[in-house]
Amino acid sequence: MSEALKELGAHIELKRPDCVLSYEIVRDELTMVVTPANFVSFVEFLKTDGTCKFSTLVDITAVDYPSREARFDVVYHFLSMYQNHRIRVKFSVREDDMVPSIVDVHPSANWFEREVFDMFGILFSGHPDLRRILTDYGFRGYPLRKDFPTTGYTEVRYDEEQKRVVYEPVSLVQDYRQFDFMSPWEGAEYILPGDEKTEAKG
Repeated sequence: MSEALKELGAHIELKRPDCVLSYEIVRDELTMVVTPANFVSFVEFLKTDGTCKFSTLVDITAVDYPSREARFDVVYHFLSMYQNHRIRVKFSVREDDMVPSIVDVHPSANWFEREVFDMFGILFSGHPDLRRILTDYGFRGYPLRKDFPTTGYTEVRYDEEQKRVVYEPVSLVQDYRQFDFMSPWEGAEYILPGDEKTEAKG
């Protein structure tokens, strides 16, 4: 399998030197690092080229590296059912960069791109309806960014008096901030079966 993937990587690099920066095979998976420029035509090439035929978009996601200038890696997974190959394509973008939408090539990218926008705040230029998909429309922040607080900024509850759902700033009572990192067995007073024999001998 790795030999076939090497040939595939070399083929793609040869045909699209305008996009491909590098490629590697790790654990029998081909990963291509590309530039966002000309990305839409690159995806179209992957879909229509006879050697590739990556007709199925499996997923789009991102990875957050807050310390880097190009903070995010945007990652695409494609499947070729014709050639029985999978490929991972990724590129790095800064926080304020716009990523070209591939909805025109793969209509299924619509919801994937909305999810990446919702979770990471990455904007896709040319998307027909870029709005939140997993959180509320008034949600603050992007939950999969590394600097997003685990408690979030607001909490939701049903108010019996107002007969509706209300949003309030998160307020944790102090008890929940005091974490006890002891093992459940440390400090516990217990006697295991057989311990009484040891005490009897002493």
